[in-house]
Amino acid sequence: MDKIIYHKNTIEFITVAKEFCSFIEQAPTYNRKNFTDTAVKILPFLYLKACMLPECEEPEDMYISEKFVTEDVYELIRNHIASLMGNQDSYLEVFMADMQYSDTPIVAYISEDIADIYQDVKDFVSIYRIGIEEQKYEALYNCRTNFKNYWGQKLTNVLRPLHSIVFSPDSEDETEDIQTEIDNDNTRSILEQRMAEWKDESNLDHWNE
Repeated sequence: MDKIIYHKNTIEFITVAKEFCSFIEQAPTYNRKNFTDTAVKILPFLYLKACMLPECEEPEDMYISEKFVTEDVYELIRNHIASLMGNQDSYLEVFMADMQYSDTPIVAYISEDIADIYQDVKDFVSIYRIGIEEQKYEALYNCRTNFKNYWGQKLTNVLRPLHSIVFSPDSEDETEDIQTEIDNDNTRSILEQRMAEWKDESNLDHWNE
């Protein structure tokens, strides 16, 4: 078990996962351009490291893992990113299981996709921070399984609209960015409070020793 939960590829994924979570939690400090520029760089790296996670079998005894990302925190993240993205939050998704039953394109949302990814990754990182070895193993198994069946596809889906936004010839509306910063003040203060609570828990610095 130790060889898997402390495997080099596991630790590297944790390191990138921490950076991704920190990026999402600090999103209120970004404008749309800076947010999307960073997102198209960190998301592929997260995907790569998740692909390299060591295989692990389903645990014989499953714990009821604590959920660190509550519904309120999830909605806070999603709503903020939606506000940040504005009219560029929605996009037409062509690679979804439901497409085979639909005669029209399905609308998806950057904010929802990223919040879904964040929820799984943050829960995984948080369990690794404070959990016993059996819980870490279960968290790793769940994270790897959810990546294969759920959020890995969401990650690849959301890169398409983000790429289009980042490399669009249209210039960023500076006025909109200023207003977004004003609207984000309350969101920033709530997220900072939640982050402080997480930081009070044991840190992950020893993983990189």
